Amino acid sequence: MPPSAQVQSIFTRIAPRYDLMNRLMTGGQDIAWRREVIARAKLNEGSRLLDLGAGTGDLAREALRQHLGCRVAAADLTLAMILKGKERVGLQPGWATADALRLPYRSGSFDALVSGFLLRNVADLTQALGEQLRVLRPGGRWVALDTTRPRKSWLSPLIRFYMHTMVPFLGGLVTGQREDYRYLPETSEAFLRAEELAARLAAAGFRKVGFRVLNFGTIAIHWGEKA
Repeated sequence: MPPSAQVQSIFTRIAPRYDLMNRLMTGGQDIAWRREVIARAKLNEGSRLLDLGAGTGDLAREALRQHLGCRVAAADLTLAMILKGKERVGLQPGWATADALRLPYRSGSFDALVSGFLLRNVADLTQALGEQLRVLRPGGRWVALDTTRPRKSWLSPLIRFYMHTMVPFLGGLVTGQREDYRYLPETSEAFLRAEELAARLAAAGFRKVGFRVLNFGTIAIHWGEKA
């Protein structure tokens, strides 16, 4: 995993066109994926939610769209992403700068915690999961959307071509940061398979762990609860 400073540097550079690139890379499917993440968080009126690694706040805003009475905090390591999120018109969560390895929240602060494309970017997954478990209340829900390492199939050459050729090409065209968009396939291929991440969640102390694989085996939504 790359160190936090490298991750912060990359996301600072791509922040201006981050949302547009997400829509282009996924064909707009990420909107539906985020909707499912929030639905699986099982929020209620007044629920306290943390969107960790929030980027520009897509998950936080989806939570407020589905449950306007929620108390939503959006936290990210990269100030440029937060500032871009604050520019967006519409529902605004409470924003904070935070490192996923050292969360500035008291234990048991949240009823639910969600993240989108965070886990493969942390320098220490075990520590990050431990911190996320700590800030949840007992019985609190945890849901994460991220890339997953696909199993080999007849689609593998097409997936590899898209990830290693088309994504950097689009990144260079839209953001001018072609090299930064080589980071996505590299970290995705180095990350855990969905089954492996589920095992890590159980080992970290989450219960009722489950997952759903999407997008030809390249994306997964994982969920669990704090015991």
